[in-house]
Amino acid sequence: MPQIRLDNLVKRYGAVQVLHGIELDMAENEFTVLVGPSGCGKSTTLRMIAGLETVSDGEIYIDGRPVKDLDPKDRGLAMVFQDYALYPHMDVASNISFALRLQKRPRAEIDAKVREVAELVGLSDFLARKPGALSGGQRQRVAMARALAKDSEIFLFDEPLSNLDAKLRGQMRAELAIMRQRVQKNMIYVTHDQIEAMTLADRIVVMNGGYIQQQGTPEELFKRPANKFVAGFLGSPPMNFLGATLVREDDMLMAQGAAFKVAIPADTAARLPTSQTSVILGVRPSDLNYNSEAPDAEAFDLRVKVSEYVGAQSVLLCECGSTDITVELKSETPIALGETLRFALRPEGIHLFDPKTEMAL
Repeated sequence: MPQIRLDNLVKRYGAVQVLHGIELDMAENEFTVLVGPSGCGKSTTLRMIAGLETVSDGEIYIDGRPVKDLDPKDRGLAMVFQDYALYPHMDVASNISFALRLQKRPRAEIDAKVREVAELVGLSDFLARKPGALSGGQRQRVAMARALAKDSEIFLFDEPLSNLDAKLRGQMRAELAIMRQRVQKNMIYVTHDQIEAMTLADRIVVMNGGYIQQQGTPEELFKRPANKFVAGFLGSPPMNFLGATLVREDDMLMAQGAAFKVAIPADTAARLPTSQTSVILGVRPSDLNYNSEAPDAEAFDLRVKVSEYVGAQSVLLCECGSTDITVELKSETPIALGETLRFALRPEGIHLFDPKTEMAL
């Protein structure tokens, strides 16, 4: 499988620059997910790799070969689009085999490849149907099968699940994960859905404003976000952020806000600049545990405003002074609206950010 490298990739539309020197190396047989909000540049980056957008500056290398001036057909890529892009007058088998027929492959080879990829994506019983007689999930499978039939070394996915409903999206996400294990290829996947990124990726690349904010494994980005944006973007429910002042009490560093004062772990405190006097305290909802006996230095006293029952878990919206804070806990915990409860903060769940730069401390 080839290695892919983006070297100082820049994209401009007239005077407007939308990508600012993207540097990225994608290893062999890696599932890389580009994730970020709308307008962050992720789809533009994917389309430049595919050859569907021109490169303003920089270069794209596939196995050390510069490809930015090559036509899409000469890059050895296959792409799955958001809108499926199927031919409505052709049946499933014809849609899957279209590129192979253009290449004038032998009929027996085409039929064998169609059967192989149809079985892989669960379409063996639908080969004679037209796209109009298929569900959204089945149409997406056809688009994936068509890409797989080309036997490319690199597969590009541009938000392929965004047109599906929530239940079908979850099902297709699981099927994609299974297919990824069976098809040992380079895959680059674009999505705005952080759950898709966390569950599918070998490596996540978080983008915002045309810049890469951070890249790494899902666990690295979730546990050690580089800045406030990454911390808030990954995780559901999202991380809570609270303004705090650093104060020292009895040789212990504390983060003090309007309605809380919690101890900073010694190893974290040792990394802080001595000049740091204020921070943004980041706390994930799952790192707050209901504990009426938690000591003051490890606890938040929160008034429950809203309780959302979501099965095994409940998500609480609580008041922390004038700020709302979200808590996630097991649904069997008895909760009464308007009640003030004590929640213990796991020390390893403390994240600190600089209020000016929003970088992790």
